[in-house]
Amino acid sequence: MNFSNSTTDNTERLKDTITLAFQWDSIDWLQVEKDVNRLQTRMAKSIVMGNMNKVKRLQYLLIYSFYAKAYSVKKVTSNKGKNTSGVDKKLWSTSASKMKATLSLTDKKYKTKPLRRVYIEKKGKNKKRPLGIPTMYDRAMQTLYALELEPVAESTGDNISFGFRKGRSAKDACEQIFNVLARKCSPTWILEEDI
Repeated sequence: MNFSNSTTDNTERLKDTITLAFQWDSIDWLQVEKDVNRLQTRMAKSIVMGNMNKVKRLQYLLIYSFYAKAYSVKKVTSNKGKNTSGVDKKLWSTSASKMKATLSLTDKKYKTKPLRRVYIEKKGKNKKRPLGIPTMYDRAMQTLYALELEPVAESTGDNISFGFRKGRSAKDACEQIFNVLARKCSPTWILEEDI
């Protein structure tokens, strides 16, 4: 929006920005995390019980929850990539912009914007690899959808799968490998495949 041609009075815009900033700063983040976690826990319990209709209702409730939207925006704006913008060159650095983003986060008529292509160097090599950087809005929507899908993936996923899962690391995978290979009847060959 071009503010130089705006019909809104300067003091009115300033008041709006101040109100938005105050609203963002007054959010109780412990309550936000507790509420999102409670919905995810209810979802996981419903999946275990096999009640998929309840899971769908809880997913809908989570996607449209103010707390989940605020949590998504906070997560996006507090990680390492918070100072890297996408193709729209927008960053959510102020409290007012974060609150505005939280209020505008919706999946109605949502279309992703193209990725900004950046080339970064590979470690120990002279070659560069491409990296696609989404916009802040797209990152927040991805985080919101991840909040919805994590309980389903964790509840229905394999117990000994460790790749890209919350709360699991390479050390857990090494421990599982050791447990399998420490027996007398353990396999002699290990095949590694990079797909």
